[in-house]
Amino acid sequence: MPAKILVVDDDPWIQRVVVAALRGQEYALTTASDGTVALAKAMADPPDLVISDVMMPGMSGWTLVARLRASPRLALTPFIFLTALDSAEDKLQGFRLGADDYLPKPFRPEELAARVASVLRRSQHLHAETRDQIREVGPSSARGFNGNLEDIGVASLLVLLEMERKTGLLVLHHREPDERCRLFLSQGRIVDAVMDVGPQALHVDAVYHALRWSAGQFEFRALPVEMRDQIGTSTTAVLMEGARRMDESSREEGVDLPEGDLL
Repeated sequence: MPAKILVVDDDPWIQRVVVAALRGQEYALTTASDGTVALAKAMADPPDLVISDVMMPGMSGWTLVARLRASPRLALTPFIFLTALDSAEDKLQGFRLGADDYLPKPFRPEELAARVASVLRRSQHLHAETRDQIREVGPSSARGFNGNLEDIGVASLLVLLEMERKTGLLVLHHREPDERCRLFLSQGRIVDAVMDVGPQALHVDAVYHALRWSAGQFEFRALPVEMRDQIGTSTTAVLMEGARRMDESSREEGVDLPEGDLL
């Protein structure tokens, strides 16, 4: 079956350019004019890839990728930002929220086609490999697995662990600045978290802080976890609130704009 790609942009001309750039690759292409419509379409028929602008009326691309990463059904959906926002901070924000690639406008159609093929190929391989590693970790064994946050984001990793109902310790290590967070999971749910290195943060605040990381390493090990539940809600609810906080922080810092698109 051809890969299903959802193109999200409030400019019909950009939609047509993207569709034209990918039409010869035998993809199944659909479009949406803003994040709200895109999220509804993705929930109804999960795509294999989302290509989205950032600045759109209603729900922005920032919020859209964060909402996808917080959904068990859509957490592993590859996501490419295609936007006129091309500063280093904009790109970092995109990767923090869980984007797989970031391509500034204006763009060359052949480059977009190459990025799409690369992201689809890489994501399918890495996510399948990570899911297999998680499934191999037994409930009472000391086995574990590790990897890089550049390959699979914190939110997607937590959703996979929740789906497989794993119990144990997840250690996240951020590179720059040097920070480390320990998360304790029971049957897939986060029951507690603490920052070992970096700012002092406990419980759900430590989770919110770690969700911003887009570079570093992770390690999960199956261990008995018997402690009081300090989080008190599902992983999905934590991820949704974390996404809301990151989007709010972006707006306060001026990363997001109230209206219009820069072309």
